[in-house]
Amino acid sequence: MKKFYFTLLIIINLSPFSIISQIDYSSPEEQGISSNRLNEVSRISKNLIDDNKVSNITTIINRNGKIVYFQSFGKREFESDKAIKKNDLYRIYSMTKPIVSLAIMQLYERELFQLDDPVEKFLPEFSKIKVLSDDGSLKNPKEMMTIKNLLNHTAGLSYGWTYHPVDQKYYNAGLYDSKGSDDFISRVSNLPLRFSPGEKFYYSIATDVLGVLVEKISGEPLDQYLKKHIFDPLGMVDTFFKVPVNKRDRFIPNYSYNQKTKKAEKLNNEYFSNKPSSRSYYNPEFLSGGGGLVSTAKDFMIFAESLRNNGELNGARIINEETLNLMIKNQLPYGVEFTGSSGEPQNWYGDSIKFGLGFGIINDPEYLKSSGSVGEYFWSGAAGTFFWIDPKKEIIVVTLIQLMNNPYPIRQQIKEAVYQSLIE
Repeated sequence: MKKFYFTLLIIINLSPFSIISQIDYSSPEEQGISSNRLNEVSRISKNLIDDNKVSNITTIINRNGKIVYFQSFGKREFESDKAIKKNDLYRIYSMTKPIVSLAIMQLYERELFQLDDPVEKFLPEFSKIKVLSDDGSLKNPKEMMTIKNLLNHTAGLSYGWTYHPVDQKYYNAGLYDSKGSDDFISRVSNLPLRFSPGEKFYYSIATDVLGVLVEKISGEPLDQYLKKHIFDPLGMVDTFFKVPVNKRDRFIPNYSYNQKTKKAEKLNNEYFSNKPSSRSYYNPEFLSGGGGLVSTAKDFMIFAESLRNNGELNGARIINEETLNLMIKNQLPYGVEFTGSSGEPQNWYGDSIKFGLGFGIINDPEYLKSSGSVGEYFWSGAAGTFFWIDPKKEIIVVTLIQLMNNPYPIRQQIKEAVYQSLIE
């Protein structure tokens, strides 16, 4: 009888349904924050709505492991009067990258690979990749591409965002038309590198390749792996690549800022809209580890809180503290500078921002003329979503909008409002 009871207890404790996914709420004052000053976040949000700059905005703020602010403003879309809800689904785009980066590091913890392992060890197709030289010739890379190169975006891969010859080849390759992971890797392996791995930081499809590596190394499809090893243990019930049929009414439309009209225009293509096609969020053939997830503010806050709490939340540990510390420390080679996500390297940041394994890291907030702390880590998404975690001040902020080519300094404004609200 005792043996049966013990076995039953183990089953209950291991069940994802037994995990308490909720983060407690608290008044701002109890966490050293002025409610009156924090209302500035609401004012900023309301002004964006009133000026028709965004159709909606949702922000959730956590301090010391307690939610002190959670508000949504606006409508699901400009074209209707249906109010946004806190549990509505947003495309988080590149905020997918920290999640997939953590997934591959879980496999690192299981000693299934080393960070310096060549990518071709698991993806033999990569053994044939050449570097496109300035003279137009193809040459062997000086160093083999490693898994660490993928994690810190020094692999030499591209996104195809500029007129550089390599970028144009990426643009024309139609990578996100791929018929699954094998087709994606086949297409990528036939493209040249912009430079030899390790020479420069260049934001790219590297995390998409990491997503494929998660599949190859674990033997599980990417969506199933993330659900089993991250989402279910943490109680994240609204994060996925494929929007379930019963949740599609919560999936809000996407917009893009038009430089000519100075207005947000609703997107109606297969990559960025709610259009039900094989390339959309309803039935994608390739699961983009670099930008394919849909989530809610609350779900992403649960993920972020597990990081702030050194890799564990409510008894569910998704990463060891030592591994997480490795991820949120600078991992760029000596002499290599962070150059942002614009596609074309610019020396705007100097030494003020570093890059770890899947996260940007603030090294000098004073140089950036920004509030915050050294060691703050963060990332954002193409539709204007962003988050940051400040381990020193014990602050997490997640803000979601759906506006591609967002020209507004929303992150800076909200950040200043949050830090100015601190009273202790």
